[in-house]
Amino acid sequence: MRRLTGLFGAVALLLVASSPFALAEAAAAKPKTTTAVAQPPYYSWMSTDVVGAWAAGYRGAGTTITVVDEYSGNDPFSGKFTNATQNQLHGYWTSEEAGLIAPSATIVRQSYNSGTAVKLSTTGLNVINTSYAMFAKAGYSVSQIGWSAQESSIIADAKNGKAVVVKAAGNDSVAVGTAVTSGSYKGYQDYLATALIGSQSVIFAGALNSNGTTSNKATLAYYSDTAGSNTTVQSHFLVVGVNGSTTGLYGTSFAAPILSGYAAVLGSKFKSATATQITNQLLNTARTNTLLNYNAATYGRGEASLANALAPVSIH
Repeated sequence: MRRLTGLFGAVALLLVASSPFALAEAAAAKPKTTTAVAQPPYYSWMSTDVVGAWAAGYRGAGTTITVVDEYSGNDPFSGKFTNATQNQLHGYWTSEEAGLIAPSATIVRQSYNSGTAVKLSTTGLNVINTSYAMFAKAGYSVSQIGWSAQESSIIADAKNGKAVVVKAAGNDSVAVGTAVTSGSYKGYQDYLATALIGSQSVIFAGALNSNGTTSNKATLAYYSDTAGSNTTVQSHFLVVGVNGSTTGLYGTSFAAPILSGYAAVLGSKFKSATATQITNQLLNTARTNTLLNYNAATYGRGEASLANALAPVSIH
């Protein structure tokens, strides 16, 4: 298990497997950079909004998505984002998904236990995807947690509006920032999520069972954490469809890269916008009429709408 300095803790990847969380340990690795291929085909797990964005020429060009995740280890698993089934580690799944949504964005892969600060690009919008949790026993304050340089940089970038930080909400059906009530992590809390609450450019990503429409409204996935009663969390919580029945991949791990891709697509249109402006644009244009029995405690701001977010000529 990875340690939080001064506390015994664990890192968990936010996918749904045979248990609420799949644990993995990854050896430290140097970040490596790849560029996603341009204009991939549309796949049925995606929102149709993506097709419209691509057709308008917005594919994430000039932006950088850093996916902090697992890239080494012995726990690959199968799924299918494209037409071919693959067997790969968690980080390759999440970075692939973000790249499929924003095919012209630069995708940077950084091991989630590298311990090194996330290095932001000096040009264009920066997005950081965090589809993992950092658990310790509930009852501590954030100020008591000793973070590595990596998590310290992520938290600081969200608080200071330097990057859009998309944090997978979690898979224990509890409110973001509260203790797990059952299962392997009962009595534990995701302190990375807790530390990000109140940050100006953070988005918490919850999972729906499908992409919603006004005629076929979506519901929250049974495993997804919720916004809860904290209005600060509610104001930065979005949901998107995670179509596991199509891809074989379930969990808020796979909600976060969709939102990271959306942020990059927006950044390729609104090129001078700050990370905070891009974050607010996604939050302020979310739909609630595509959700069954919408309420803020469950769905936060609502279902992210890439079409709504791209609609204006400029944002402020």
